[in-house]
Amino acid sequence: MVPMDRDDGPGIAAGWTLVVPLKPLSRAKSRLAASAGERLRPELALAFARDTVTAALACPAVESVVIVTDDPRAGAELAAAGARVVPDVPAAGLNAALEHGEAVVRGRRPDAAVAALNADLPALRPDELARVLAVARAHPRAFLADAAGVGTTLLAAAPGTALAPAFGGASRERHLRSGAVEIVLTDVESVRRDVDTGEDLAAALALGVGPHTRGLRTSAASPA
Repeated sequence: MVPMDRDDGPGIAAGWTLVVPLKPLSRAKSRLAASAGERLRPELALAFARDTVTAALACPAVESVVIVTDDPRAGAELAAAGARVVPDVPAAGLNAALEHGEAVVRGRRPDAAVAALNADLPALRPDELARVLAVARAHPRAFLADAAGVGTTLLAAAPGTALAPAFGGASRERHLRSGAVEIVLTDVESVRRDVDTGEDLAAALALGVGPHTRGLRTSAASPA
């Protein structure tokens, strides 16, 4: 098992700390209900998060993963996978959760390099994530757009730089306006492929998803 938090005290961490927000499973991935069914929807949300965290922790550029969630089941399973879990104290939406996670990380390591990562990247590949984070290292703030080119799947902030997240909807444009540098790379589709709809899930399955999502889909009907 990957250590929950490789904490050597104050100073610069050996790698990135990823902050991953996750809604309570009862409310997560509502747009998947139409294609996957209401019963399977929360199970898929958890499977996505487990595959995302497992792949992230296998990335050599990642020091640790912090999950911000109030869901007890998800928290327990992701902690068992090696993540550090903190409650969503603000309970004021996605960006507030990310800012809280960032504050928790930098409260322990003021000079940590922090990146926000979506929890719905079931096809995530550690080597592709490493390539994205390597580019992010060259900039105070940098982000990767989602597969649609509208949203954001990763936002990175160098040591000493505030994350300043602006996720939700057309976040690519907001992050550009905020001064973050867009990371433009080929062959990192697994880091861009978030899943909100049945069509998104089909695209992720075509890329090749992690074992938790794959096992769940094997025992259920294929997405519409």
